[in-house]
Amino acid sequence: MLVQFSVKNFKTFKDKATLSMIASNYDKSDLEESNVFDVKNYSHRLLKSSVIYGANASGKTKFIDALAFMRWFVINSSIKTQEGDKIDVENFKLNTESENLPSEFELIFLINESQYRYGFEVNSERVISEWLYQKKINLKPKEVELFYREELEIVFHNTFKKIKVLEKEGDDIIRDNALVLSVSNQFKVKEAKEIVDFFKSMGFLLGNEPSRYEEFSLMSISEKSNLGFRIIETLKRFDIGINDLKVKEVSIDGDMKLPKELRNKLSELAKKNKEITLLETEAVHKKYDSDYNFVSELNFDFDVQESAGTQKLLAILGPFYESLESGDSLFIDELDSRLHPNIVSHLIKMFNSKETNPNNAQLIFNTHNTNLLNENLFRRDQIWFTEKNRYGEAKLISLADFKIRKGENYEEKYLDGRYGGVPYLEDISNLFSI
Repeated sequence: MLVQFSVKNFKTFKDKATLSMIASNYDKSDLEESNVFDVKNYSHRLLKSSVIYGANASGKTKFIDALAFMRWFVINSSIKTQEGDKIDVENFKLNTESENLPSEFELIFLINESQYRYGFEVNSERVISEWLYQKKINLKPKEVELFYREELEIVFHNTFKKIKVLEKEGDDIIRDNALVLSVSNQFKVKEAKEIVDFFKSMGFLLGNEPSRYEEFSLMSISEKSNLGFRIIETLKRFDIGINDLKVKEVSIDGDMKLPKELRNKLSELAKKNKEITLLETEAVHKKYDSDYNFVSELNFDFDVQESAGTQKLLAILGPFYESLESGDSLFIDELDSRLHPNIVSHLIKMFNSKETNPNNAQLIFNTHNTNLLNENLFRRDQIWFTEKNRYGEAKLISLADFKIRKGENYEEKYLDGRYGGVPYLEDISNLFSI
């Protein structure tokens, strides 16, 4: 489970910004049964979901990007980078002090009976520092340092004995542009593997093009899995006119209607990777006569004839249901984009439910949809705002930090600028007289 994530000096965040999934104690009666869960022997209650609001370019997406980068670097720095490769990280560049400092990332999370606190500082050239601490949640609350790194000087706890021995033997196994955690996983250090697997389990849906992440949903349908069944049934029950979905694998040497340029690129890939198959999707609709009697079914090309909203819904349902089933964390950039507010609200409620989320999966997303800002859907500690000052520095603020009256209209107060996170709009009417 995710407990807390912090980022500093990354893109639009100059100072440390922290999102906490720890439930506050001020309103235990508010949505406690649905939106909060307990972990055995753990001192904190945790939230099942969080939402981030903010003006355009205020840092909503950049905050999720920060955790996505951390995940990628943990998983891949030891296997997909070579000596001398640049690290694809961007610090805050609108300040003369921060532009020369590294970016910092830290995640607190739970695995089995342990709480881990892991983080690192990194610039485009090398890893500056890295640390990992463990606390057994069924024992006294004391952190144990598993390792600490200052550039290439590393102090290991006995847990990482295998790596320590290799270092003593003089093997240059840890590069300046690779993480100790990532390398340790390659050498099958148990704790490292568990942590890297945790990072792998986190799902990210970034960008507004459903095609980027719809493959998982389509494969689930193609394999006729239980998850695929749920996806189809959801599309049928959400009143979008689809009666069924047909997904089949089609070889690129078949009769697929593809642009010549795309076909040529796929052919080149096929020569290297032997065989490439694509998924062809058709939406089944009911056809009626003049008296509205059902007469037949008609298949539509899903990618051509279905709406952008329907395509988005299909794309997110697979990762959505998979997260609910596995109990993993899911991060979505602009969840509400192209989707009706009622659909978005329904999906959120599935995470905030003991019945549909028995494994306590966590959903973190950003949105502009203020219809979701109400006390019947979210607690105050689940609502966050990003705001950028005149110097281009973004910060993350929790609604729990504000004094709120009982029954206060969150949406109204937010749009009025009471909580920040809204754009300041200057009068532009005089531009039309020029």
